[in-house]
Amino acid sequence: MRGQVVNQLTNLGTFSTHTVVPEIAAVRIDPNIPFAQAALLGCGVATGVGAAINTARVKPGSSVAVFGCGGVGLNCIQGSRLAGASTIIAVDLLDAKLELARRFGATHTINAASTDPVECIHDLTGGGAHYAFEAIGLAAEPFVQSIRCTRRRGTTIWVGHAPHDTPVTIDARDLINEKKVMGSLYGSSRSQVDFPHLLALYGEKNCSWTNWSAAVLPWTR
Repeated sequence: MRGQVVNQLTNLGTFSTHTVVPEIAAVRIDPNIPFAQAALLGCGVATGVGAAINTARVKPGSSVAVFGCGGVGLNCIQGSRLAGASTIIAVDLLDAKLELARRFGATHTINAASTDPVECIHDLTGGGAHYAFEAIGLAAEPFVQSIRCTRRRGTTIWVGHAPHDTPVTIDARDLINEKKVMGSLYGSSRSQVDFPHLLALYGEKNCSWTNWSAAVLPWTR
């Protein structure tokens, strides 16, 4: 209705052609980067890549399992690849998403509709993944599986934003092997720092992130 106040999602989301945003929310980008691709940074890319690089701090040569191959999960895979993980296992219920996961850097895929992902991940990694990411947020089971698929002292990052009042029940012994579980909000991202690095990678330019400058991010190419 005319004259009615329209709120912006998180002070940014809008369908208008122009808007006023806080200074901290504005990031200067290379004019040669297509705006359609650059716009993806502000949610799915930053959340997924950041979860791997900033929150989990995936180490080179490590093993990773990602539950859910939607926009955020695919970027958890990309982030793990950028960080140098040697084994990246994608888990989903749809083969089409698993095929896309391979394009984004997954070395192995598991269709959880027909295979026990926890057992399979333990077999592929020789005892469990070093890191696991839950990037679905719709049901309790993948949250639990993301803990049980890791090895001793493994790290699980919950990236998926479950609805309010979503109970997740784990056995007390699920953490007995010194496992760690933590949430990730927006990939622990610092937009003014992380966005220029990610855009440099997209533009195939030199990037200061050690060992990551040779990686190619598919995004929407």
